Amino acid sequence: MTLSFHVPYAVPTVLLAVALLLKLPTFLRAWRDPEVLATTLLLFWATSALVVIIPVNIERLNELTGVPNIAAPWAYSFLTASCATGLTMIMRWREEPSARRRRRIRRIYWMYAGIIAALWVTFLLADTPQERIYDLDTYYASTPWMREHILLYLVAHVASCLTAVYMLWKWFHEVENRWLKSGVVLLQVGFASGLVFDAAKLTAITARWCGTDWDWLSTKAAPPFALTEAVLVAVGFIIPQAGPAMKRLARDQREYLRLRPLHRALRVLEPAAAATRFGLWVPLDLRLLQRQQRIHDALRLLTPYLDTELYDKASAKAGNTHPDAKARAIAGAIAIRDAIASYHTGRTPRNHQPPQISTHITEDLSAISTALHRTNTLDRIRQRVTTTESSNTHA
Repeated sequence: MTLSFHVPYAVPTVLLAVALLLKLPTFLRAWRDPEVLATTLLLFWATSALVVIIPVNIERLNELTGVPNIAAPWAYSFLTASCATGLTMIMRWREEPSARRRRRIRRIYWMYAGIIAALWVTFLLADTPQERIYDLDTYYASTPWMREHILLYLVAHVASCLTAVYMLWKWFHEVENRWLKSGVVLLQVGFASGLVFDAAKLTAITARWCGTDWDWLSTKAAPPFALTEAVLVAVGFIIPQAGPAMKRLARDQREYLRLRPLHRALRVLEPAAAATRFGLWVPLDLRLLQRQQRIHDALRLLTPYLDTELYDKASAKAGNTHPDAKARAIAGAIAIRDAIASYHTGRTPRNHQPPQISTHITEDLSAISTALHRTNTLDRIRQRVTTTESSNTHA
């Protein structure tokens, strides 16, 4: 037993375990959602199966229980459970909620639960005194009850893979969402890899029945396809849910960072109420909402100090060298900086100014925040406005 032989098992196991950990917060928040529950269970079953079949864990489990080869029914049970969960998830994706769909999903769960029960019964009835870490399937291929035990999990696995590939192939051309289509492709390749695993195992077992030693198909050729199936199927089910979520996360992250200059500029104002402090583990969307709310509260305090005339002149000046949207953002940034200065110096509020200016500014907070970061541009435009005003006064 060498470390290099275990690495192919460990890598996908760690990947699935990490995916399961990342999924847990969503599961804790929305465990009643059937898709979230099914995805979490699928990751749990697949991770558990891979954890059990790592050779060193097979030895540990056998030693811990004192039962030779007890890892077999555990691993095959987890594999069978993941097959059932995978099939039901495909049904949930393909079909609208209905009584018929609920009956079919319930039937699949009961059918595979029966298979899992039969796996344990056949194992308990079998006589397997010799511990086999790598070649259990072929070594006990002709042993009463253990033969049925092995064939039971393989046939169940073949049936689930064939059914999944057939459903996904029929569904592929109907899918338009790119995230879902990517998931379908990965699932097809994953379940096809599972069929290659089954073919290699069944061929090796059949060779044993015929008195030929083709054990390498079971011990060397089959395992990589099982590991590939586990990873691709798990990722295939995750992508349609994680893809849009990651896209929203990236969008919120960009918005959160873009609002930082404006948030810092307005932070010097006294808040209308005590700010709620969020910890590091608070979701980004809530922190973004809090930042936006603080900015809006501060802008309401500044409304009496906002100079509409300054805004209009700055917008006109900036419009000479910048597109309209950017010119408005620059003008808004200049007006906000001027209002903050007026607020702190105690200058008389411009109560006669219409409050619509603040409403107009808040239509594109991100652009204004980005403009605030370019202090040289703001100073230059502000200087032009001041110079023009001075020239008009002297004239």
